[in-house]
Amino acid sequence: MSIIKNYHLKCTSCGSPYPKEELNTFCKVCHSPIEVAFELSQVMPNSVIDSNERSMWRYAQVMPLLAKKNRISLGEGFTPILELSALANKLGLDNLLLKDESLNPTGSFKARGLSMAVSKAKELGVEGCIIPTAGNAGGALSAYCAKGGLGAIVVMPQHTPLAFKKECIAFGAELVEVKGLINDCAKKVAEIRQERGFFDISTMKEPYRLEGKKTLGYEIAEQLNWELPDVILYPTGGGTGLIGIWKAFEEMKTMGWIKNAPTRMIAVQAENCQPLVATYKGIQANSTNYNGTATIANGLAVPRPFAEKMMLDVLSESNGYALAVNETAIAKSLKEIAVAEGLLVAPEGAALLEALKILISKKQVLAHEKVLLLNTGSAYKYLDNMNF
Repeated sequence: MSIIKNYHLKCTSCGSPYPKEELNTFCKVCHSPIEVAFELSQVMPNSVIDSNERSMWRYAQVMPLLAKKNRISLGEGFTPILELSALANKLGLDNLLLKDESLNPTGSFKARGLSMAVSKAKELGVEGCIIPTAGNAGGALSAYCAKGGLGAIVVMPQHTPLAFKKECIAFGAELVEVKGLINDCAKKVAEIRQERGFFDISTMKEPYRLEGKKTLGYEIAEQLNWELPDVILYPTGGGTGLIGIWKAFEEMKTMGWIKNAPTRMIAVQAENCQPLVATYKGIQANSTNYNGTATIANGLAVPRPFAEKMMLDVLSESNGYALAVNETAIAKSLKEIAVAEGLLVAPEGAALLEALKILISKKQVLAHEKVLLLNTGSAYKYLDNMNF
């Protein structure tokens, strides 16, 4: 049974349609993200999952790549969900789980979005891609462009740990360093694009990274026998994964794979850069003029997320919440998880432990609830920046 051709592209805000046969960025009418909308009015059996495929491409029937020959894969996805029994006991929780994305190619969840986006770019005739990055997305773009034979330019903050820079260079990408944060890198990307014509594959500024990230939601449901967690804590910078997980849940509800999604989505940011939290709490109307500072959790330093409205919609629809944690707590939590569970999670993932403690203290997470933490990557690339 094929679902794959039954989709269209539309603006997430004004609904303007866009041709799927053409290369698209974001909406020309209202400058909002464009998304892939599958036509899933008919209930589809979950037997369309390719059980022989041990990667995110087991869900290829609900991914918008038309020809398998264009698939650029390094074995991304199908990462484990681990029980955090020691931390659960310490926190008084019955069921604490962690989805460990550090086992992806290039060591982070960015492999999912970039595998899908670069594959689709290739299918649409792109010869070179450019990306602004806080670190991990640059490495992933470099790897998938190398695998697919596409050119790659990575624009990265100067203060990014050296391991991220070496990674991009090793894959043959052109590395450009910029003073500032990822929003400053985005300005540089715009300049380079004008000169050299590389396709901008920035977070949510094309439709397909989201389609790779949504496989997180499909995996979570399948790995938990189609019973969703009560709470998911997600480290939130650009927010593609937060939006993608919820998109997957909505698609699976439509197809009858799961019942109503009861999951509360919790967005966790760093106090040094918390634009979504500030908007969520009504401190500002939106993040258009927000100015953050650097954080040891590099991936959380996204001061003006392009898909802010979509993230807020997810929090609203899921009865979720947004909160921020400080630098000291992030570093302390990284060490605590390592000692308690033998896992060296990325600082972004470590931030979730402190956030969880705050939520428990406020009775926003209860002892009997099934809680899932989403670790976005490995701490090994960050170690030079950590003081233990």
